[in-house]
Amino acid sequence: MRILYIHQHFATPRGSGGIRSYQMARRMVARGHGVTMLCGRGIDGQTGLSGPFERGVRRGQVDGIDVIEVDLSYSNRDGFVKRTMTFLSFMVRTSRFVLTEKYDLLFATTTPLTVGVPGVLGRWLRRKPFVFEVRDLWPELPRAMGVIRNPVILWAMGVLEWASYRSAHRLIGLSPGIVEGIAHRGVDRGAIAMIPNGCDLDIFATDVPVHQPAGIRDDDLVAIFAGAHGIANGLDAALDAAAVLKRRGRDDIRIVLIGNGMKKPALVERATREGLDNVVFLDAVRKTELVGLMNRADVGLQLLADVPAFYYGTSPNKFFDYIAIGLPVLNNYPGWLAGLIAEADCGIAVPPRDPEAFADALQAFADDRDATGARGQRARALAETQFARDDLARRWAEWIERTAEEHGIGRIDSPS
Repeated sequence: MRILYIHQHFATPRGSGGIRSYQMARRMVARGHGVTMLCGRGIDGQTGLSGPFERGVRRGQVDGIDVIEVDLSYSNRDGFVKRTMTFLSFMVRTSRFVLTEKYDLLFATTTPLTVGVPGVLGRWLRRKPFVFEVRDLWPELPRAMGVIRNPVILWAMGVLEWASYRSAHRLIGLSPGIVEGIAHRGVDRGAIAMIPNGCDLDIFATDVPVHQPAGIRDDDLVAIFAGAHGIANGLDAALDAAAVLKRRGRDDIRIVLIGNGMKKPALVERATREGLDNVVFLDAVRKTELVGLMNRADVGLQLLADVPAFYYGTSPNKFFDYIAIGLPVLNNYPGWLAGLIAEADCGIAVPPRDPEAFADALQAFADDRDATGARGQRARALAETQFARDDLARRWAEWIERTAEEHGIGRIDSPS
């Protein structure tokens, strides 16, 4: 069958963004299906296409995937209004392809929630099977964060959420809280699968040469964060802990923050102002370069702002990257990931808004390197046994194929 796959932030391993959609699409191609990927042009992501845009679009094959890239750039450094306009423009422009492309099944993945609109159009105007994947609960998360307060906008987003969920034949949630949120909107639980982000065990290999950033000594404990520097990430918590470590005279611990985002300039300015030379800032890098940096690290930092909606309602890529390479994880909020860490004994979970406990955990990692290494080994075992990408991708593919079979679609059907 031919799948029309919509993901605005699609990226390949050539870029620095999450590659879940790339990996899932490749698995579907390997299973004998055709995949057309509809995406936007990310600043830090890399779609694999390099030719010129013609009338705002370029198209080509990337590792067996037919990629249609719309010339709409997006960055988490953009302000709220600019990002909103980009989301709406992508929604409008991809809707045209939904109504004109040949395909058998439509798959859309958030964020943003506005990708649900093309899905609704494909379901009701072209009568196509529609599978909707939910990576974050909207409008619950922006409401909880206070990012969106306008009641009219929140109401409209709630209507879109309801329409998207109820139009989809099947849904996928990436965390337990997301599945609960979908079910709360009246969707039959039998139509929802929980398939979290996974671990790319082949990409995050320990035999990649180590890359040590400037300002790091060989015997330093390195705690690494690799991801967006936005409001949701709450990276001031890392600087708060760095300040505690400075007061304690622990100059053997370095916090390395890798990535970009709207909060990064303020974080850099604060670190400079407070003399936090135990914090190292690096720009976002490609996955291949990130592996070398993570091979130098001793601990992975799983950080989010203290928003209760995050506790069970997110499935962060970075957590799965950390455990894939065998890093123990320091997590600074309660929820399902904190429970996983405790159960597997593969890291330390500390309370939110507690820089002393954060610093204590880093010191514990630094003071007992054998225990830290053992936690890292258990992290890798968790990745292999519960979150291997191949296993999760198979479950994902079977969920999609079951949807198609229910509508009489097989591998060799001609799309229309």
